[in-house]
Amino acid sequence: MANDVKRTTYKVAGGYEISIAETGSGPAVVFIHGSGPGASGYSNFKQNIAAFVDAGYRVLLPDMIGYGDSSKPEGIDYTLALFTDTLYDALVQAGVTKAVLVGNSLGGGVAIQMSLDHPGFAEKLVLMAPGCIEELPVYFAMPGIAKMVGDFTSPDFTLDDQRKLVSNLVYDASVITDALVAERYAVARTQPKDVLARMRTPNLAPRLGELPMPIIGFWGQNDEFCPASGAQRFLDACPDARFMIFNKVGHWVQVERTAEFNRYALDFLRG
Repeated sequence: MANDVKRTTYKVAGGYEISIAETGSGPAVVFIHGSGPGASGYSNFKQNIAAFVDAGYRVLLPDMIGYGDSSKPEGIDYTLALFTDTLYDALVQAGVTKAVLVGNSLGGGVAIQMSLDHPGFAEKLVLMAPGCIEELPVYFAMPGIAKMVGDFTSPDFTLDDQRKLVSNLVYDASVITDALVAERYAVARTQPKDVLARMRTPNLAPRLGELPMPIIGFWGQNDEFCPASGAQRFLDACPDARFMIFNKVGHWVQVERTAEFNRYALDFLRG
C-alpha cells in the first residue's frame, strides 16, 4: 500500500469492524468494491486513486464486511442491508456527511441502497456494472458468478483457482498481475464461504426512479458477472443518468480502461 494511504478501523453496530483506507483531501469520494474471493477496496481501485487525489478529492477505500481487513463473520446471511448499514456507520464515524459514491458490482448495489436509505448523502453516483438490479438467480446464472461460487466454495481453493477467477473479471487477462493474484488470495484464505454462499441481495430496479442525483455508469460489453443490458434500466428510470458501454471489456472497466474511466468520471464530478 502506498505510504500516503492511511488505514483506520471503525467499530460498528453488531460489534463488527470496518476498515477504511484513505488518502487525499477535499470533497469525499468513496470507492465501494464488489464481491468475490479476495476483494478489498484498495485492491479493486489502486489504479484509480492517484488521479482522484490529484484532482483534489479525499479518496476513501472501505473494505466491506466479509472482505479485506474488515470483520468476516461466519454463520450469517450476507444481506445488502448488512453491507450497507455497516459501511454507512463507518463512513459517518470517518466524518463523511456527503460524498460521491463510486460502486462496482455489489458495491454499485450498496451505493444505490445507501442513496435510498439516506437521502442527500450521495451527491453523485459513479457506477461500474452495478449489481442488485436483477433477481438473484439471474446473477448466479451468469458464467462468471457460477464459476466463482463453485470454485470458492469447494474445499480446496488454490492460488490457481484465484488466478482463474480474477482473470474472469476482465476481457484481456494480461492486465492481471501475479502480485494482484497473490494479494487477493491472501485475503480469500481468511474469508468464510458464507460471504458468497449466503449472499442475499434484493432487486432494486423498481426503485431506481427514486435516485434524484446525477449518475454516470460504465459497463463492459463482455461482462460475465452482471448483464450489460442493466444499463438500460437506469436510462429508463432515472431522471439524470448516462452510461457508456465498452466493447472488448469485462466486469472491471476501471481496470481495463483505467485512463478513460478516470477521465470521464472526473469530468462528470467537476461538471
